[in-house]
Amino acid sequence: MHLITYLLAYLTPGNFLYVDLLAAFTNALNGALLCQRPDHYKGHYTTIIGILVFAIFGGIGGGITRDVLLNDTPGALTNPWYLILVIIAWIIGMETAWGKGQRFRETYFQIMTSFSLPWYAVVGVEKGLAAQWPLLGAIVLGVAGPTTGRFLIDIASDVPAKQFVQGEWFIGSAVLTSVSFFFLRAGAVGGPGLALGFVAASLIAFAIGFAFRLAAIWYLWEEPMPRRVPAWLLKGAPKRESLKEKMQLGWGPSWENPPDNGN
Repeated sequence: MHLITYLLAYLTPGNFLYVDLLAAFTNALNGALLCQRPDHYKGHYTTIIGILVFAIFGGIGGGITRDVLLNDTPGALTNPWYLILVIIAWIIGMETAWGKGQRFRETYFQIMTSFSLPWYAVVGVEKGLAAQWPLLGAIVLGVAGPTTGRFLIDIASDVPAKQFVQGEWFIGSAVLTSVSFFFLRAGAVGGPGLALGFVAASLIAFAIGFAFRLAAIWYLWEEPMPRRVPAWLLKGAPKRESLKEKMQLGWGPSWENPPDNGN
């Protein structure tokens, strides 16, 4: 009983704690599923402990990186619920990774990861403003929070990091959200822009980032490739599919040529 009371004390509402925990859980489950996707798993034979580490990378890796850059104690390590939810996501990810689990990750789950990306961007910029960081520095924090976890997962899996390859504006969505929030909120701390309250600014910036990210994966809006790359270097690039195509009845992932859509 004492343990339950102790844990419940950390669930006191405030500063969108529940939204932050949901985002951490979503990213942790994404990490646990992603590291078992054939293009990440093949040849590595990741153990159950390895999958747990990937869930940690996905769930709280970005938040910890952001807080370390700010020279703050990471909130994910001072509230036990972050790691509790990471462990739950780890277990779910191991039990559901194959068959319908990976299909779920490539379809409906992309909506959830599209939700967590702009939320972490908003939190990063808000912390940067509180520390009186300038625009570019605050944007770096806004990008680091939602994208570092994926970087760690990809690098540890020995595949090209999503930040470096063509995709549906993964970094761009974080930048758009960060810039929007900065100019909606910075006036409140003496910076350039409007002086909206945190709730109003975060909801508006979140809506902008979420709508853009969801549209990008739904319609397969991709970052442009360099103009002068010889065509023969681009031969053999895997065919990518939009979320709209994946949501069609009967769609299934082709593991012979695994897709890499979404976050």
